[in-house]
Amino acid sequence: MKNVYFIGIGGIGMSALARYFKCKGYAVSGYDKTPSDLTAKLQEEGIGVHYEDRPDLVPADVAETLVIYTPAIHELHELDLVREKGYRVVKRAFALGEVARGQRCLAVSGTHGKTTTSTLVAHIFTESGEGCSAFLGGISRNYGTNLLVSDNPVVVAEADEFDRSFHCLFPEIAVITAIDADHLDIYGDYEHVLEAFRIFASQVSGTVIAKKGVPITAADTKARLLTYHYNDPEADFYAVNPRPDACGNFLYDLHWPGGVLADIRVGTPGRVNAENSVAAAAVALTYGLGPEAVKHAIGTFQGVKRRLEVHVNKPGAAYVDDYAHHPAELAAAIASLRDIFPGRKITAVFQPHLYTRTRDFAAEFAESLSRVDKLILLPIYPAREEPIPGVTSDIILRDVTAPEKVLVEKEDLMAYLEHEPTDVLVTFGAGNIDRFIAPITKLIDNRR
Repeated sequence: MKNVYFIGIGGIGMSALARYFKCKGYAVSGYDKTPSDLTAKLQEEGIGVHYEDRPDLVPADVAETLVIYTPAIHELHELDLVREKGYRVVKRAFALGEVARGQRCLAVSGTHGKTTTSTLVAHIFTESGEGCSAFLGGISRNYGTNLLVSDNPVVVAEADEFDRSFHCLFPEIAVITAIDADHLDIYGDYEHVLEAFRIFASQVSGTVIAKKGVPITAADTKARLLTYHYNDPEADFYAVNPRPDACGNFLYDLHWPGGVLADIRVGTPGRVNAENSVAAAAVALTYGLGPEAVKHAIGTFQGVKRRLEVHVNKPGAAYVDDYAHHPAELAAAIASLRDIFPGRKITAVFQPHLYTRTRDFAAEFAESLSRVDKLILLPIYPAREEPIPGVTSDIILRDVTAPEKVLVEKEDLMAYLEHEPTDVLVTFGAGNIDRFIAPITKLIDNRR
């Protein structure tokens, strides 16, 4: 095989694989629907990317070309052609599973928290000198990429539950951060989501580290089962006396089966990041890394782009961006913002992601978003879906009880914000709300 061709190359998981195969010496190219900062970076790295459905741009050598596609792509002439002509065609999850096979796989799963936790695990292994290859669901701020490559046969992978992708992984150590109802367009109901996580747990060979309270039991896995928690002393790993400093970064002592690791300071602010650091430390310590190396790495972790990413922070004018797009994620992120900015007015801009998710969780979205002081709600970002009659952002807005709330069209957002006094502004969403980060940063930075 000489060529690897990606259909949907601009996705965060796809781009990590594209970078990996390029690093291994293959000719890599691919298609994506729209240009982005990520596809521009791929092109700078020598990976060919095009944005039209052009079957003629697929490498012609069928026998020497592997085609990897994302299940988020549906009707496409290129995908039809490669299937008709007999190319070897595999899903992204299968390709990741093949890369991880034969190596020590450390996987982080969960309906939220997995990107930050897996990136921190990868940072701990890299910073400690142990080394790992890592396929991440976000861009690490320490390394500026979603791929790390090492000669050490350890792979850190984000284990994505979408489309049951994580069933292609067979980890030595796996984390399960949360099991919430999500992706119901795939699973139908919560019981099938839970079933999928139990299947994943059954594929772990060494240790499952589950958030305490997650409904995974010893009967679900042949591996050893350990638990972690933010501060529950009944867990195997937990933070003792966690408390924020003046910047919102948490300090704590880690209780673990090997003793107590004192005076950890988390490099990224917020309670949610403190909890994620407990999970990441659990992986590293279970693997066998030295406690002091783990403590040092947690303190030098800079986080992940679009995960509680602070762009402006000065008195009376702050701006934070976050990828949260599920009610539980929003609630956790807002709680962390209250830690970071105590007593300040929080204004949130939220772009709902998917019609089905909005329909299925409208009440839960309204409950989580009611925790801010003002909500600016945008129309739904459809992603891969067609509109559903009666499903609009209004079905969230009507039940929001925040002191202030308003619905704003996406194209009117910047004009609205120019005349809107804000103290702490946060943007939430998994759609294309990230296109506003640069102009909002400039706007808020010019205040005060």
